[in-house]
Formats: sequence, structure tokens, C-alpha cells
Amino acid sequence: MTILNILHFPDNKLRQKGANIEIFDEKLKEIAQDMLQTMYEAKGIGLAAVQVNLPIRLITIDVSEKRDQPLILVNPVIFKRDEKITFEEGCLSVPGFYEKVERYNKIDYSFFDIDGVEHISNADGLLSVCIQHEIDHLDGKLFVDYISNMKRDRIAKKIKKHELQGTVEQRKKVPYSI
Repeated sequence: MTILNILHFPDNKLRQKGANIEIFDEKLKEIAQDMLQTMYEAKGIGLAAVQVNLPIRLITIDVSEKRDQPLILVNPVIFKRDEKITFEEGCLSVPGFYEKVERYNKIDYSFFDIDGVEHISNADGLLSVCIQHEIDHLDGKLFVDYISNMKRDRIAKKIKKHELQGTVEQRKKVPYSI
């Protein structure tokens, strides 16, 4: 398995939209495993392919405490949302920053598994928020798009400064980054 390079905000490649996946082959399985490994290594609970410069609709997630229940969602679509909540989010592409974002506590969604079998499921709580966050990535949107322009610009400047200094790292305020 390969650890992939996670793009950092404000990289414009994070604004790419993921294309639907139509071929479910060994290459896709390899990409998914590399994404899982990258996500675990970075101490994240979710990773979208767009974050590793792969503009396809693929998400890896593991919100389990023991980090042993990975989910791989191909071409995910949310078709029902319920119960607005505010949730403090972080992101592997926006390292060290956390902001409150309005999401939905409950969602119904469809997706294909890694073998191309379609599923319909539902999620609530952290898993629901994580799926919404990652689907935003597939649509070229970041959690910082939900905050003020001034805050977003300040975060972008700080990340650029840390990248230039070679000091970009995950500063933990909450126990995970999506």
C-alpha cells in the first residue's frame, strides 16, 4: 500500500469535482486501500479521493473507536436529510483548524461498494456528518466554505506560511479530523 499526498487548502485542486466511477476493478480496490492507509496514517476518520488529487467519486471512512470498521463509498448520493445540528469539524486538507458547521444529524444515502453493488443506507451522528463532509469534497467544497471570507482567508494564509516553513501538522483540538 502507498501513502498518498493529501492536498492542503487553498490548493485549487481541492475544488475539482469527482467524476462518477464506472469501472470497478483491481485498480479501484488498490486506490481505496491506499486511501484507507493514508487516512489512518493521518489520524483522520474520512478521506475523499479529491483530497489526494484523484477527481473521482470515492470516499473512505472509519468512525469506529478501534479503527477497524472501514467504509468505502463509491458514487455516494444523499437523498434525504433530517435534524439540523451544529458540529465542530476539522479536515485533513485544512490541518489544525476547526470550525462549527451546520449539517444534518440523520441522512439516507445510496452508494456502490467496491465491487459495484448498489446499497441504500442511513446514518446519524458522527457518521452522518462525516459522509456529508466527504461528499462536499467530491463536489469541490470544503468545510471552510461555510465560514466567513475573513476567517477562510486567515486560515489560508496560516496554512501557506506553515507549508513554506515545513511545519504543517495536525494540531489536535478534537480527537479526529474528517
